[in-house]
Amino acid sequence: MTQKISILGCTGSIGVSTLDVIARHPDRFQAIALSAGSNLDLLLKQIHQHHPRLVSVKTEEEAGQLRKLLDDPSIEVIYGSEGAVRVATTDEADMVVSAIVGAAGLLPTLSALQRGKTVGLANKESMVIAGELMRQTASRTGADLLPIDSEHSALFQCLQGNRKEDVKRLILTASGGPFLNRPRSDFDSITVAEALQHPNWSMGAKITIDSATMMNKGLEIMEARWLFDVIIDKISVLIHPQSLVHSLVEYRDGSVMAQLGVPDMRVPIAYALSYPERIESGAESLDLFKQGRLDFFEPDFEKFPCLALAYEVARKGLTYPAVLNAANEIAVAAFLEKKISFVDIEKVNRKTVEAHHPKKVTSLEDILEADRWGRGEATKNL
Repeated sequence: MTQKISILGCTGSIGVSTLDVIARHPDRFQAIALSAGSNLDLLLKQIHQHHPRLVSVKTEEEAGQLRKLLDDPSIEVIYGSEGAVRVATTDEADMVVSAIVGAAGLLPTLSALQRGKTVGLANKESMVIAGELMRQTASRTGADLLPIDSEHSALFQCLQGNRKEDVKRLILTASGGPFLNRPRSDFDSITVAEALQHPNWSMGAKITIDSATMMNKGLEIMEARWLFDVIIDKISVLIHPQSLVHSLVEYRDGSVMAQLGVPDMRVPIAYALSYPERIESGAESLDLFKQGRLDFFEPDFEKFPCLALAYEVARKGLTYPAVLNAANEIAVAAFLEKKISFVDIEKVNRKTVEAHHPKKVTSLEDILEADRWGRGEATKNL
């Protein structure tokens, strides 16, 4: 039976890779609903190839443009956050791939879980700011939450067939980004172009900058805390420049299990789509003979203070993660627009978090309010 897939963020790097995997298995998967941003040219190509029945774009104006370009009344075109929620909750969808970047992915992802959908999660921010709520919702509705981030997919795979109580430590690997070997004293001169040159992965601008500051790994720590229901002190980070070991799990008997593969997001995407089976993803085979060596280092928290701040926030909990995520989104956007320097990202994040008066999260509104406050405060701190 064909599995029907909705994709949130279809024109981003994860969405494009997901559609590539789907196209390789037309007998198994069908993309029936797509949610995009403003890249109408790419969206049109995706529509013509995959023939979805429901499509959402960012604005009402773009929805009107798309309807004219399609001239096909059988395809429903909607827009805005409400449109993304409809894509996530359409009755036809068996699975929702959540790949919208940032906190904007929270509402549609949570809505999918509320409807009991299987969710392939690439939107780490929703788990960072609302992890407990997401877990509780999935537990209540029976929804499955399958990780698509390469590190969390690796952890998920290494945990298969083992008991949670036997886990000693989850170890997230990090490439170290483009500035692993650049002296901290030179960080003031880092340009946007330099920060966008990731050594191993081809990703969107936001996540690439987060990798350069190592905030991305900080967000992944918080995501892992809720995905796998472990305390922060059982989650470690290990610098691995080659990005071939995607993460590891250490067990109390001394065994360490690792998942390896070439840095290609189609591998974790294919695993999530076909779980518990495995299918051809289109990725190349890993040739360890050709690779020759694998290096590992401890992270430098002084050189990358965003990672240290993320650990602090993760331990504090409450509304702090939502505020940090909001501040970071504002700061990264300002850096990409060349309004602030690279090192200002960490300064904005720190100042915003230190100004926050946290509260216990009891509802979605608590999270949304913290997000709104964080964005406002970070904007003042630019």
